[in-house]
Amino acid sequence: MFGDMMGMMGKLKETQQKVEATKKRLDTVTLEETVANGLIKVTITANRVVKDIVIDESLLNNKEELEDYLTLAMNKAIEKATQINESELAAVAKEGMPNIPGMDGLFK
Repeated sequence: MFGDMMGMMGKLKETQQKVEATKKRLDTVTLEETVANGLIKVTITANRVVKDIVIDESLLNNKEELEDYLTLAMNKAIEKATQINESELAAVAKEGMPNIPGMDGLFK
Protein backbone atom coordinates (compact mmCIF):
# COMPACT_ATOMS: atom_id res chain seq x y z
CA MET A 1 0.00 0.00 0.00
CA PHE A 2 2.83 2.40 0.83
CA GLY A 3 4.29 1.89 -2.66
CA ASP A 4 0.92 2.72 -4.21
CA MET A 5 0.74 5.89 -2.13
CA MET A 6 4.24 6.93 -3.24
CA GLY A 7 3.31 6.23 -6.85
CA MET A 8 0.17 8.34 -6.52
CA MET A 9 2.12 11.20 -4.92
CA GLY A 10 4.64 11.08 -7.75
CA LYS A 11 1.84 11.10 -10.31
CA LEU A 12 0.19 14.08 -8.59
CA LYS A 13 3.47 16.00 -8.54
CA GLU A 14 3.96 15.25 -12.24
CA THR A 15 0.41 16.42 -12.96
CA GLN A 16 1.01 19.63 -11.01
CA GLN A 17 4.08 20.31 -13.15
CA LYS A 18 2.06 19.66 -16.31
CA VAL A 19 -0.66 22.05 -15.10
CA GLU A 20 1.95 24.77 -14.52
CA ALA A 21 3.45 24.15 -17.97
CA THR A 22 -0.03 24.36 -19.51
CA LYS A 23 -0.68 27.67 -17.73
CA LYS A 24 2.57 29.07 -19.16
CA ARG A 25 1.63 27.83 -22.64
CA LEU A 26 -1.81 29.43 -22.34
CA ASP A 27 -0.04 32.78 -21.87
CA THR A 28 1.05 32.44 -25.51
CA VAL A 29 -2.38 31.47 -26.88
CA THR A 30 -4.16 34.62 -28.06
CA LEU A 31 -7.72 35.16 -29.17
CA GLU A 32 -9.32 38.07 -30.95
CA GLU A 33 -12.88 39.24 -30.51
CA THR A 34 -14.39 41.91 -32.75
CA VAL A 35 -17.72 43.68 -32.43
CA ALA A 36 -19.59 46.43 -34.23
CA ASN A 37 -18.51 45.20 -37.65
CA GLY A 38 -14.85 45.30 -36.64
CA LEU A 39 -14.92 48.77 -35.09
CA ILE A 40 -13.58 47.32 -31.83
CA LYS A 41 -11.08 44.48 -31.57
CA VAL A 42 -9.87 42.95 -28.31
CA THR A 43 -6.88 40.61 -28.14
CA ILE A 44 -6.63 38.45 -25.01
CA THR A 45 -4.60 35.43 -23.88
CA ALA A 46 -6.19 32.15 -22.87
CA ASN A 47 -5.16 33.10 -19.32
CA ARG A 48 -7.47 36.12 -19.63
CA VAL A 49 -4.83 38.83 -19.89
CA VAL A 50 -5.81 41.64 -22.27
CA LYS A 51 -2.99 42.27 -24.75
CA ASP A 52 -4.51 44.86 -27.06
CA ILE A 53 -7.63 46.90 -27.70
CA VAL A 54 -8.17 48.59 -31.06
CA ILE A 55 -10.98 51.16 -31.36
CA ASP A 56 -12.01 52.73 -34.64
CA GLU A 57 -11.94 56.52 -34.49
CA SER A 58 -15.57 56.74 -35.57
CA LEU A 59 -16.60 55.53 -32.09
CA LEU A 60 -14.67 58.21 -30.22
CA ASN A 61 -17.48 60.76 -30.56
CA ASN A 62 -20.13 58.62 -28.85
CA LYS A 63 -19.10 57.69 -25.32
CA GLU A 64 -22.12 55.48 -24.56
CA GLU A 65 -21.83 53.50 -27.78
CA LEU A 66 -18.10 53.04 -27.23
CA GLU A 67 -18.66 51.82 -23.66
CA ASP A 68 -21.37 49.39 -24.76
CA TYR A 69 -19.31 47.92 -27.58
CA LEU A 70 -16.19 47.71 -25.44
CA THR A 71 -18.07 45.92 -22.66
CA LEU A 72 -19.52 43.48 -25.20
CA ALA A 73 -16.13 42.79 -26.80
CA MET A 74 -14.41 42.28 -23.44
CA ASN A 75 -17.10 39.92 -22.15
CA LYS A 76 -17.06 37.84 -25.33
CA ALA A 77 -13.25 37.65 -25.31
CA ILE A 78 -13.14 36.66 -21.63
CA GLU A 79 -15.79 33.99 -22.19
CA LYS A 80 -13.83 32.43 -25.07
CA ALA A 81 -10.56 32.57 -23.13
CA THR A 82 -12.19 30.99 -20.09
CA GLN A 83 -13.57 28.12 -22.17
CA ILE A 84 -10.14 27.37 -23.64
CA ASN A 85 -8.40 27.77 -20.28
CA GLU A 86 -10.77 25.48 -18.40
CA SER A 87 -10.80 22.88 -21.18
CA GLU A 88 -7.00 22.70 -21.39
CA LEU A 89 -6.46 22.56 -17.62
CA ALA A 90 -9.21 19.96 -17.14
CA ALA A 91 -7.63 17.75 -19.81
CA VAL A 92 -4.25 17.88 -18.04
CA ALA A 93 -5.84 17.22 -14.65
CA LYS A 94 -7.87 14.29 -15.96
CA GLU A 95 -4.82 12.76 -17.63
CA GLY A 96 -2.85 12.90 -14.39
CA MET A 97 -5.49 11.70 -11.96
CA PRO A 98 -4.84 8.35 -10.34
CA ASN A 99 -7.49 5.73 -11.09
CA ILE A 100 -9.76 6.18 -8.06
CA PRO A 101 -13.18 4.49 -8.29
CA GLY A 102 -16.03 6.99 -8.52
CA MET A 103 -13.81 9.92 -9.55
CA ASP A 104 -13.99 9.36 -13.31
CA GLY A 105 -17.01 11.65 -13.78
CA LEU A 106 -15.42 14.76 -12.26
CA PHE A 107 -13.25 15.89 -15.18
CA LYS A 108 -15.41 15.82 -18.28
